[in-house]
Amino acid sequence: MSARLTSDFWVSAYVRRCQIEGAYALVRRRGAREAGAILIVVDWLDGANDVYAPAPQSEADDVRGRSFERVAERIDGLAVEERIKRELKFDPDVWVVAVEDRRGRAFLDEA
Repeated sequence: MSARLTSDFWVSAYVRRCQIEGAYALVRRRGAREAGAILIVVDWLDGANDVYAPAPQSEADDVRGRSFERVAERIDGLAVEERIKRELKFDPDVWVVAVEDRRGRAFLDEA
């Protein structure tokens, strides 16, 4: 079993990857430095958003270390905020990363 990257390191690299690809990305909320869960919100810039959350452990990819699944597709900003509130009640150590991309790219295939 390989050592997993810390959440803060992974988020930093992920934000940089998004920016390299021409998307705008920022950390909306910092969670636990070592192992906080990461929630990613992709804003299509047309009023729609996709939300990605950690995939169940049974689907985790040992090679990449982190796997995500889309848990909400093309929802409005209010629904995104409700989703974040629910996550924070369940896990106060969660990270929230916001990505703005007109094509709705999440860049998780190579993150």
